[in-house]
Amino acid sequence: MANRRCLQVLTRHALAIFSTKPYIHSLKIVPSFLSQNFRTHASVPNCLFAKIDPSLCTNWSHSRYLSSDSQNGNEDDDTEEDDDEDDEDYDSGEDDDISVPSRGMQKEYTKEEKEAEAASIGYKVVGPIDRSSEVFKPYEPVFAVVQIGSHQFKVSNGDSIFTERLKFCDVNDKLILNRVLLLGSSRQTIVGRPTVPSAVVQAVVEEHALDAKVIIFKKKRRKNYRRTKGHRQELTKLRIIDIEGIDKPEIIEKSSKVAGKNPKQVSVAA
Repeated sequence: MANRRCLQVLTRHALAIFSTKPYIHSLKIVPSFLSQNFRTHASVPNCLFAKIDPSLCTNWSHSRYLSSDSQNGNEDDDTEEDDDEDDEDYDSGEDDDISVPSRGMQKEYTKEEKEAEAASIGYKVVGPIDRSSEVFKPYEPVFAVVQIGSHQFKVSNGDSIFTERLKFCDVNDKLILNRVLLLGSSRQTIVGRPTVPSAVVQAVVEEHALDAKVIIFKKKRRKNYRRTKGHRQELTKLRIIDIEGIDKPEIIEKSSKVAGKNPKQVSVAA
């Protein structure tokens, strides 16, 4: 656009000179200056050609600034002012005591924060189990309904359950599930309102694993839109080792039948 405007201005001035000075028509002028590239502003030399009277070129001594250049200059000034304002805003923001965590950085939890978040989910981390101690006990006819997060499980001694990934615990860590909703046995049943205060379910973390892949497929017909995505949920496997808070009935072993006794044969008279 700037080059085009330069050429238009030069042609207008050239036509004005030719119309006022009729003797210039006899000169052989090659308008080579019209093909030059003018980037910032159109500057014309004092004398176009040697054969032209220098007095005719007095009108061309000054440089003419184009409207596009002035607009660009204004835009540059505006951008500089905007940059200065942004710098001032940034400097003023540094005075605030607001710390924004960067992406990819994991939040560091204190011990109290870990305990509070684990308690809100429904468990407490005791620590790693001792290999010398006998953790697993024989089966007992007692069951409990526990809540972990937003899911409820009916468990007994020796059962294994899969929950969503639990934080702040590793494999072979002992957990206490303190959100017990119900306890039951063959003799009694205790229902919590909403939880049983004296009930405790102990568990051990066996592994952290991934669930089977789930395919998410989205489509919008007649829009050429199809998206396929897979997801594997992180899980934690727990093994129930003990249930406390209810009287446990004794296991009565059934007496085996006495071997070697045959039923009496009764003779039937013919």
